[in-house]
Amino acid sequence: MAQPGAVPTPPYPTSFLMEPCMTKTPLAALSLAALLLAAGAAQADTLAKIKESGAVSMGVRESSGALSYTLGDGKFAGFHVELCQRVLADVQKSLGLAKLDIKYQPVTSQNRIPLVQNGTVDIECGSTTNNATRQKDVAFAVTTYVEEVRIAVKKASGITSIAQLNGKNVATTTGTTSVQLLRRNERAAGIDFKEVFGKDHADSFLLLETGRAEAFVMDGQILAGNIAKSKSPGDYAIVGEVLSVEPIAIMMRKDDPKFKAAVDASLSAMMKSGEIAKVYDKWFTQPIPPSNTRVGLPASDATKAAWAAPNDKPVEEYAKK
Repeated sequence: MAQPGAVPTPPYPTSFLMEPCMTKTPLAALSLAALLLAAGAAQADTLAKIKESGAVSMGVRESSGALSYTLGDGKFAGFHVELCQRVLADVQKSLGLAKLDIKYQPVTSQNRIPLVQNGTVDIECGSTTNNATRQKDVAFAVTTYVEEVRIAVKKASGITSIAQLNGKNVATTTGTTSVQLLRRNERAAGIDFKEVFGKDHADSFLLLETGRAEAFVMDGQILAGNIAKSKSPGDYAIVGEVLSVEPIAIMMRKDDPKFKAAVDASLSAMMKSGEIAKVYDKWFTQPIPPSNTRVGLPASDATKAAWAAPNDKPVEEYAKK
């Protein structure tokens, strides 16, 4: 496993793009435009950036279930973390690098897209839904996990459906779309609940755990992962209707087709060989660190279908089915 290294810096001063043009002549404007295009192209060439610096920045989550989570002391693990490590090993080999330093950069639901856009993160390996709006700002690799958004509750609450959330506090994580999905669900018509926000998924689960929320709405595997790691897993249940089926994918900067092609090729090879299914089972059906608990979530038919026919379709395409 590669060791953390320094985050690569852009090949030009970031303040350069912010300096106003001091002259209004067409020639000067043209020159500035050319320089801006050149700077943008340099930033977008992630493979060249990695080759030159011998380093890469991987965006990771601290509590995104078995997809991406922290082990403490700057160490991270999970299905998407391992997939990205394997992808970067292929990139390292293709670039002929003797060594590649990986800088693990924690990101949140709020800052993950800006940090990819500004070059702080080269490849984001968390739990991001691929949707049409986000595709305007970033690029997504082929889908590696298809998620079902569900509701987690304490069994003692007696809540088993959306209708029973009326008058309740419902937790979700800032920067995610889960509660929006809940509000749009036809079964939520006329249901009045209050949103309470956690800064990350662990914080949102804590709201449920401490009674400040009666339900936590989020991706099913994130709910399952947080329940598995809780003090009393048997006290919780994932209940109610499936709110949404969403493609989850690794994220990269937009307009960098060479890097996306390299990432997609590596992932597609793992899908074709069946290796991705083995990696999935390792993180979702077997005991995982640090507490050696099991998430207990076999790959869904939708996830297997995404592996069988690699694609980067946004969630809107899934909604048409």
